[in-house]
Formats: sequence, C-alpha cells, structure tokens
Amino acid sequence: MIEKMKFLSITGPRADIDRVVNEYLSKYEIHLENAMTQLSQVQNLSPYLQINPYKDLLNKVNDFASLIQNKENIPIGEISLEETKELTDSLSRQLSEIQKKLQELTDTRNSLTEDLNKITPFLELPEDVDKLIHYRFAQARFGRIPAEYYDRFKEYVYDNLDTLFYPCHQDSDYVWGVYFVVWTKMEQVDAVFSSMHFERIYLKKDYYYGTPKKIHTELEARLEHTGREYAECQRQMEQLLEKDAARILSAQACLNALSTNFDVRKAAACVKEHQETFYILCGWMSQHDAASFMKDVEEDSNLFVVVEDDQNRISCKPPTKLKNPKIFKPFEMYVKMYGLPDYHEIDPTVFVALTYSFIFGAMFGDFGQGLLLAIGGFWLYRAKKMNLAAIIGTAGIFSAFFGLMFGSVFGFEDVIPALWLHPTEAMMLVPGLGNINTVFVAAIVFGMFLILTTMIFHIINAVKNKDVENIWFDQNAVCGLVFYGTLTISAVLLITGNKLPAAVLLIVMFAVPLLLIMMKEPLTRLVKKKSPAIEGSKPMFFVQSFFELFEIMLSFLSNTLSFIRIGAFAVSHAAMMGVVLMLAGAENGGNINWLIIILGNLFVCAMEGLIVGIQVLRLEYYEMFSRFYKGSGKEFQPFLKRVNTKKK
Repeated sequence: MIEKMKFLSITGPRADIDRVVNEYLSKYEIHLENAMTQLSQVQNLSPYLQINPYKDLLNKVNDFASLIQNKENIPIGEISLEETKELTDSLSRQLSEIQKKLQELTDTRNSLTEDLNKITPFLELPEDVDKLIHYRFAQARFGRIPAEYYDRFKEYVYDNLDTLFYPCHQDSDYVWGVYFVVWTKMEQVDAVFSSMHFERIYLKKDYYYGTPKKIHTELEARLEHTGREYAECQRQMEQLLEKDAARILSAQACLNALSTNFDVRKAAACVKEHQETFYILCGWMSQHDAASFMKDVEEDSNLFVVVEDDQNRISCKPPTKLKNPKIFKPFEMYVKMYGLPDYHEIDPTVFVALTYSFIFGAMFGDFGQGLLLAIGGFWLYRAKKMNLAAIIGTAGIFSAFFGLMFGSVFGFEDVIPALWLHPTEAMMLVPGLGNINTVFVAAIVFGMFLILTTMIFHIINAVKNKDVENIWFDQNAVCGLVFYGTLTISAVLLITGNKLPAAVLLIVMFAVPLLLIMMKEPLTRLVKKKSPAIEGSKPMFFVQSFFELFEIMLSFLSNTLSFIRIGAFAVSHAAMMGVVLMLAGAENGGNINWLIIILGNLFVCAMEGLIVGIQVLRLEYYEMFSRFYKGSGKEFQPFLKRVNTKKK
C-alpha cells in the first residue's frame, strides 16, 4: 500500500533553523520540496544561502574512516562537535608524520625497483659494473636491441665495426647486452647502434659497485628492508586508527548528519517581515509522522507549522512511500523496475506477489525442484538479503504446491498421485473446438479473470483521479469490463456445458459496450459539457474510431491467448523431464543412471526456472500492468538524518 502523506509548511526565525532541524525534524522522515518553487507567489522571498561549515571537517574524518579495516562490529555512539574537532586535529598531526615517512619509503621502493629492473638483464655479466663504467680508453654502453635487428647486426654490420658486443640476456623480443667502443670511434659506433634501434640503459656511475649479481642481491636486500619499514609504518597507522576507530566512525556519523541537516537550507527560503527574517521549509511527511511532529512542536513558541489539506493549493504532487508486509516487500523490486506507483494509484505489490508466484508455480510445477528453489532462495536471502532470492524462494513454494497437484517429483510422475492432473495427459472436450489439453483451457480462463481484475484496478485508479473517460468509456473501464466480463462468463458456460444466455441479451452486452468504447471521446466531452462533441471531420472520426475498435478487439484476443503460455510451459516442463528420465533409463524398467537424473534436474531447474521467471514477468508487465498502471510516481526521499551528537 501507499502511505498517506501530509504537506507541511514550517516557519521560524532564520537563526533558529539548526535547532528546529536537529531537535525536531531529524526525528522524522520528511521529503523536502524547494520552498522557492512552492511559494513563488510570496513577495520578498529569497533563497537561504550559507556555506556549510562541516564539509572540510567531514572530508578529513572520511579520509580517516576509509583507512579503518573491518568496520562492521565497531559500535557508533554519541560524540560532541568539540570532541570531533580535537580528535581530527590530533589524528591529523600523528598521521601526517607517518604518511610523510610512507611517501619517502614509497619513493625509495620505486627507485630500488627501477634499479632492479635495469640490472636484472645483465646478471650473466662477469665483470664489476663500476670498472666497466670507468674504463679509461673505452666506453661501455648498456642497453637492449630488438631481436630481429640483432640478427641483422651480427650478419651485416658487426664484423666491419670497431666494437665489441657482449650479450647478457635474450627473450623473444629483445637482446640485452653491453658494447665497448674506443673514444676515437665512439660517434660512428653509437650512430650505427642507434640505427639498429639500440635502447641505452643508463646505470648510476656512483651507485653500482661489484658484479651485477652482487648488485642485484644488495638491491633485493634493500628493497626487502624498505618493505618491512613500509609495513611497520602501515601497522602503526592501523594501530592508531584502530585505537580510535569507534570515535572516528561516531564522528563520521555525527558530521554526516550535521552536514546533511545543514544542507536543508538548499530547500529553504527566507522572507523578511519588519526587522526579522524568517525561514520557510516545505515538505511531505507520512500522516503518522506529521501527527507526532505537530504534537512535539505545539508548545514551541518560535515555530509555526501549517498542515495543508487542500491539494489544489499545493503545486507539487505527493511522493510515493510504499509500505507492505514483510512477506511481500521483496516484490517491490518488480514494481519499481516498471516504475514507482503514483501517489493516487493502487500499489500493485501484493497483486504482483500473488500472481507472479502462482503463475510461476503453475508453469514450473515440480515438488522436488520447487523445494530446491525454495530452500536455495530463502537461504540466499538470509545470507545476502537479496530481494530476488526471496522472490525465487516464494516462487519455489508455489512450484512445490503445483508439483503435488501435478504428481511430479524431480520429473517422476509415478511416485506420488496427482491431486489434480498430469499436464501431458489430461484432455477435455470443448464444444466447437474438440479435445484440448486441460491446462491450456484452465490457463486461458485464469488469464481472463486476471484481465478482469486489472480492469477493476483501472476503474479504481480512474475514480481516484476523477477521470470520466477512464471510469466509463475506455476499453479497460466499465464498458470494457462489461464486454470482457460477458465474454468470460460465456466462455466458462460453454466450456462447462451450460446453456448460454439469450441471444438478445448477449448482443446487447457485447454491442452496447463496444459502441460506447467507439464513441468514448464525444461521450466524455458531453459529460464534461464541452462542445463540439466531435472535433474535426465527422466521417474521418467514425473511420478512425472503427479501426481503433478493431485494434482493441485484436488486443483483447492477443492478450487472452498470451496466457496459454502458462499451460504450454507446464506441459513442456513435464516433457523435458520425460527426456531426462528416458536418457537415464528410468522409463524402460532397467537400471537408472542417477548421475543423469541429478544433472538433468539441475539443468532443467536452472534453465527453465530462468525462462519461466522472465515469461511470468512479461505477463505481469504487458498483459496486466499495461491495463491499469502508469508507474509515474516520484520516490519519497527523506532528507534529514538523526544526529548522534551530545552536548559537552
């Protein structure tokens, strides 16, 4: 259901807004509207502009809170704003020193990692690096050359060049090594190597001492030592934050609430009366909260509250706040996927919960597989609080119920007797149509009653909105209900072998509603006393109305036949499980392959369960929701938060 809303206008001295918000409003859920928009006709109205003083402090506390591990079991208590500021200043001083050292260690670690990457390809070099770098009459160039160019270099260039290249490491892409060149040939040799795409690696002259292996070992040791220092700094930071974790999270909650509540000014307006400036807040509360709020503030002389009951004087539509029993609440997910109901619409959550679960069970009737879906769905809902899991669990219960009705347990139809029928075997004689599967007939009749129910919902919604056309003349209004209701009753009488009403009565019950539906626009204008009754060309109106009526008739037929999929899936489920049993050898009286039985059940349960879930949702949206539901509501969004602060 949708909670009843009350529109409140709250006024008081400008300087008193924080007290009112934190003392009164934060105890209730209020959906604020922009007062500047709602009170546009009020003179001398101005926005309430003020910079939020809690933002910077909140940003610091948020940074501290983001570093805390395992926040779930940390209690959040009350803390004063003064204590929050002292805590933030203290933590900032201590953490800044640790973070400065962490940055230095990070830079050191990056530098050591870079040096390790440089020296690693040259581990096979037997000579000390410092000696190679400081040769007196020759230069050593460390680097790498692409493998394809290295092969060309060896074949065409190397023998004719005054240089010595010592390869140290090779992979599929590059050859790492060092070449030596005398001073007098340095420019020529460097140019040739550059043309071969040789990439130089510059080693620090005053940093590398010993062979590459020795340097590599020393660098690894230094990197490991730096890592230990870094971990120790992190541990110190974690200990510091862990010690004050409860106070930090309490301060975060407090500042979050104070900051959010301060931002109430964005929705407020100010008006100056004589020498005093007043704030004005406008918003929606549930009827229960509004009554409690009014009782709380009745003795407050600085506060003036008006509850507006005349909807014509309110320029915004009420927000929608759904309130359903816990068992139906997960199905709100499907309703919101289509669109939140308007405040003046019927909340279809209970209807969706019942019809979705019932239809799913009829299409997927198996006692064993239904129990698996129920157990798995409710276990997952309890562990993860997933609404979809609760829906699966509920649908599984109905699947188990229809499994008993169909006498099906994990595909076996001879274990328990069917309380109703076996979908693949039950047939019935329909006059004029011959023998038809019973579940097909039952599915169509059930669908017709669902369509009638949605028409009633449509009429109720129209009555709430005082919409004459949708109460009486629309295809889903009273005229459509009479026509389709007559059709449904006639179909039931025909199927059950009873006599139909008199032909004259049927003609009246069919023809008159259709004629009224065809003439809905001029009839609506006549009821509303508008003229002319028919706008534009009259012949064109009748031609257009005729084809629209023909389209309506086709939509009634297609919508009705769409429900045959309920029976089709009930039969296909039994047929699929029959295939599984046949593959497992369960139908010929031989030894049963239980592995195939288990895997087949799991496959059918997963694949058909998904398909059936989608098909049922399609029936809900296209065959039922489209008849009565717009889903154009705006969500009720509480603006304020309860402040867990205390006075020092």
